[in-house]
Amino acid sequence: MANSMTDRVLVEAVLPSQGAQLRIKQAVLVVLGIAALAVMAKIKVPVPGSPVAIGMGTFAVLSIAAAYGPRLGLTTILGYMLVGALGFDIFQSSTAELTGLTYMTGSTGGYLVGYVVATLAMGLLAQRGWDRSAGWMAAAMVVGNALIYVPGLVWLGQLYGWDQPILAWGLTPFLLGDALKLGLAAIILPGLWALVGRARG
Repeated sequence: MANSMTDRVLVEAVLPSQGAQLRIKQAVLVVLGIAALAVMAKIKVPVPGSPVAIGMGTFAVLSIAAAYGPRLGLTTILGYMLVGALGFDIFQSSTAELTGLTYMTGSTGGYLVGYVVATLAMGLLAQRGWDRSAGWMAAAMVVGNALIYVPGLVWLGQLYGWDQPILAWGLTPFLLGDALKLGLAAIILPGLWALVGRARG
């Protein structure tokens, strides 16, 4: 499957792609991506019957990574981290009082590292065409989520001790939400590719 795909990601298939126009497009996309990550991180969708709301931060991270590719995606997520490190309240659980490096080195620190790793991986998978069909996009989301959870859980274990219910704190409450976000991304990204194909046709 992957070998039949080009190495172009979604944002490379639309708008100017050469010279100064390309650089302007990339700069605008990075700014828009950082803004989208900041907004989506604060959105929480309640789930009936569940005490844990669905946070849209991971959905934004993985979707932007797939659309942007590894280089532009990595630039965007690192820009987002820099803005957060400077003290702006842009993370999912940050507050006006708890921001910056204090927040980033707290209990969510491992997940933030996972954001960076998952962004790179998702971008590389998108280059191989995994975002162009629902099945492959769903598989890419599973990979991306795993790469977020692994450093997140390891960090929690190191921070609070492995005798604590680390999985109950940092994994199992979020699996339902992740499944729903996986399905949403598996619809949206391939759908956007279909629109691009129709526009070209």
